[in-house]
Amino acid sequence: MSQSPLRVLFVCVENSCRSQMAEAFAKLDFPALFDAHSSGSRPSGVVNPKAIASMRLVGYDLARHRSKSLAEVPQVEWDWAITMGCGDECPNVRARHRADWQVPDPKHLDGPAFDAVRDSIRARVAELARAPR
Repeated sequence: MSQSPLRVLFVCVENSCRSQMAEAFAKLDFPALFDAHSSGSRPSGVVNPKAIASMRLVGYDLARHRSKSLAEVPQVEWDWAITMGCGDECPNVRARHRADWQVPDPKHLDGPAFDAVRDSIRARVAELARAPR
């Protein structure tokens, strides 16, 4: 019998780079394992064009995403609420487990430095996928 997907919420302040990329990698690399969403405590309203360009390089169209607030994601008990190192604790989000990944904000980085942050997020999502359930 197969297990239901893990409900994972990735949160950063603007929901424009880090949390968007984490959601995308969960959907791209582990579609059957995760029911992934992302949001921001103070969403910018747009997905960063650098994030869109960087994700395009790995085969994901982030342009179809939009920046969302915490109020716009399903109001469920998440298996994981993961913040991206932006100081958000999200006390109103119900979650069985919490983690803060301490991912540097890449919004002012260019090219290879931005892509290195992207790749570190992908590696973190893969680690989460391998964690015991």
